[in-house]
Amino acid sequence: MDSEEGTQQPQLVLAHKLFRLTHPDVNDLDKVRLREEVLEAVLSNDMVPLYETLVTNGVLSLDQKVLDSMRAKNCDELKKLDDKIADAEENLGESEVREAHLAKSLFYIRIGDKEKALEQLKVTESKTVAVGQKMDLAFYTLQMGLFDLDFDLISKSIDKAKKLFEEGGDWERKNRLKVYEGLFCMSTRNFKKAADLFLDSISTFTTYELFPYDTFIFYTVLTSIITLDRVSLKQKVVDAPEILTVIGKIPYLSEFMNSLYECQYKSFFSSFAGLTEHIKLDRYLQPHFRYYMREVRTVVYSQFLESYKSVTIEAMAKAFGVFEDFIDLELSRFIAAGKLHCKIDKVAGVLETNRPDAKNALYQATIKQGDFLLNRIQKLSRVIDL
Repeated sequence: MDSEEGTQQPQLVLAHKLFRLTHPDVNDLDKVRLREEVLEAVLSNDMVPLYETLVTNGVLSLDQKVLDSMRAKNCDELKKLDDKIADAEENLGESEVREAHLAKSLFYIRIGDKEKALEQLKVTESKTVAVGQKMDLAFYTLQMGLFDLDFDLISKSIDKAKKLFEEGGDWERKNRLKVYEGLFCMSTRNFKKAADLFLDSISTFTTYELFPYDTFIFYTVLTSIITLDRVSLKQKVVDAPEILTVIGKIPYLSEFMNSLYECQYKSFFSSFAGLTEHIKLDRYLQPHFRYYMREVRTVVYSQFLESYKSVTIEAMAKAFGVFEDFIDLELSRFIAAGKLHCKIDKVAGVLETNRPDAKNALYQATIKQGDFLLNRIQKLSRVIDL
């Protein structure tokens, strides 16, 4: 990545390496390399709390001399930071005092001491007047939450940052916040909101501390495919110049997106199989791997069946390049779960679609709302009579 675009936050790079290090699908040779890189990152930043946790979990081996050395370095640096704060409070102005406290906060963030970092950030915030600087502190908190996927902390920090923006935050920080919130939504399986937030941020993306632009486009396409209709997908994703400039750099993603839109189902399944490895090895998407697999297949099967009132299982299997038994089993599961509106005539080997009538659904919804309103009026009339 170019230096002018900024670099990914080191703790988030480390978090991804830790995730891969403990992932069962990563081969042993890669894990040896990852373990060395993790140890190097921990030692270079004197991350005593994380080192102790990794030793306890059996990820790293204990070296008492190394641990004592890191502790000594941290004590020395902490003393210097405290002296700097004391000097600023006695001899300098409010901005210098704030900077000294911020330096201490960043020190705790660097060594991975989350509890003390959060406490020190609160102290720093109490010394901060400018709304923009307060939002920057919220971003630091969000990054700590993303390190160990503390969704409660992330949610509270997003809400806090939104309130700060209402007090007068700038648009650059607001656009950054959209990406943070989009990542939070994606990590908590709210793919619809995540896609909307990511699409809003495509042309203004500057959040390189979270991930490179390529990764951002990867998340944007994946979330959009299962949440947007065909028209919106064409306008916002398939034809988006920002996406087209980088999508070719991401293996299988271009074929995955275009084959779905162009109804090339054999190519779609082939590219989808290639993408599954990327999804499984992504620490934000991996917990939702099975769910995402189901949602993508629901989208593609629904799109295929939309063109037919009835179609043979053989024809559908041929279109997707799979066996008839596979399609039969797949569709049975999705129909039983209410994901697909069709039925299987096993004897004739035919699929018959039974799309719900939009007018009938609207009629039923109107009746239900009318009943609800009448019940409310009856309850109100009883209160008035009393």
